[in-house]
Amino acid sequence: MSGDASTPGAGAVPVIDLLFQDVPSVIGVPVLDSGDGVALVDVGPGSTLPALEAGLAQLGASLADVRHVLLTHIHLDHAGAAGALLERVPQARLYVHARGAPHLVRPERLMASAGQIYGDQMERLWGEMRPVPADRLTVPEEGRTLRVGRLDVRPLPTPGHAVHHLAYHVGDDLFVGDVGGVRLDALQTPRAPTPPPDIDLPAWRGSVALLRGLDARTLYPTHFGAYPQEAAHWDGLLARLEEDAERVREGLERGEAPEELTERFTEVLMNELHAEAPELPERFGFASPPWMSVQGLTRYWRRTAVRGGQ
Repeated sequence: MSGDASTPGAGAVPVIDLLFQDVPSVIGVPVLDSGDGVALVDVGPGSTLPALEAGLAQLGASLADVRHVLLTHIHLDHAGAAGALLERVPQARLYVHARGAPHLVRPERLMASAGQIYGDQMERLWGEMRPVPADRLTVPEEGRTLRVGRLDVRPLPTPGHAVHHLAYHVGDDLFVGDVGGVRLDALQTPRAPTPPPDIDLPAWRGSVALLRGLDARTLYPTHFGAYPQEAAHWDGLLARLEEDAERVREGLERGEAPEELTERFTEVLMNELHAEAPELPERFGFASPPWMSVQGLTRYWRRTAVRGGQ
């Protein structure tokens, strides 16, 4: 495998830009040479499988070279193309959290849930999600390092964004999926994507504490690029997470209607992003729609209130 990738920040691992909805630098797939074929971290949605193929070709590889797929979690923008890829590449194997595995084997419930949100936009956004044969799945054992070709891969349970989220530590590189935040530019403060149904603020803080303490040089968030492993990234992520969560909590306490709360949240978010880089707001909406973040935080606060009442 040869070639390099043009991504925000600097990293030794090439990242394929999936050009989601023809927008650059929104969803990225890191590509590792495992010594036993290509290893991918996530695969993107089914709608971007052709872009994944094209990106591999630019690196001197092909879809047929893929042998390992390390899924951070099963949301459609990360895992939607997994089943289709495995159908086309019989030698490939997929690694996923135990709580995500059943939804890949039988994706009907996952797709039905997404269909309630996206309606007639499902095909355009995400494409088809094919089932993954159970015997092609590996569920990592907690605390055990995976041997992937010649690579030692340490899977790390990192809930907060999703209960089934894994990060992967490989040498100097740390692949953080969504728990490391959305960061589309070096000038941007990382923002936590908070869609329903699994947002858990204490768990997210715990995941950050774990990741920031690891001996790694470079972070790879799926959305998007490569950045130094440094305190400023994690401090910024946590600060914005707390601010966003409080904004939603205060709106709920005021009794704001969902539409009003979403409108105000979006306005503040987009103004903050624009101040960091004028082109950020448009791209950020594709990586982490504000209305979904409001829904996830609303669910979190209501669930917290019920548990507090108990």
